[in-house]
Amino acid sequence: MNKVDETNYGPLTKLIGSWVGKKGEDIAPEPEGTEVNSYYEKIIFTGIGETENAESQLLSVITYTQEVRRNSNDKMIHHEVGYWLWEQGSHTVVHSLTIPRGMCVLASGRFEVSPSKSVLNVSAMIEEKDWQIIQSPFMQKNAKMKSYLQQFKVTETELCYSQTMLLDIYGKEFEHTDNSVLKRV
Repeated sequence: MNKVDETNYGPLTKLIGSWVGKKGEDIAPEPEGTEVNSYYEKIIFTGIGETENAESQLLSVITYTQEVRRNSNDKMIHHEVGYWLWEQGSHTVVHSLTIPRGMCVLASGRFEVSPSKSVLNVSAMIEEKDWQIIQSPFMQKNAKMKSYLQQFKVTETELCYSQTMLLDIYGKEFEHTDNSVLKRV
């Protein structure tokens, strides 16, 4: 197991550690169409223990940092920090993330765990009451994220993810997608 302490990280356990990927694909909007970028990345997940809310909700907490760079020119195209939380006592995982574009997402969902793999599915919507997307005024006006869907599939050695962000950008709706496969280092 990849436990760094005695905390029960449940469905998040396999995430803990350092991961690298070399063949991610980013499909992003352009004013006149679509831009496709291949990218490489590094994600570091660190277990930080348990926290309790109102003496009745117990959460196992993992923090992470993700750095994504374009394969063609080494330019950073995405940086993200956040937390993965497992609400002990329920079948719920929470993903909170911030990107330096004036955007925060609080997504939640379900998980499936087998001895070989964990699958985490989370979502958030700008109109949702509980699991929301918060954006700066500039982003709301120019590149508004309306929904966020993400799936992680993780084994002891491989992390695969896909995510779709529905954007209102350039006067139209666009499904901005990212897909990647990372290996544990």
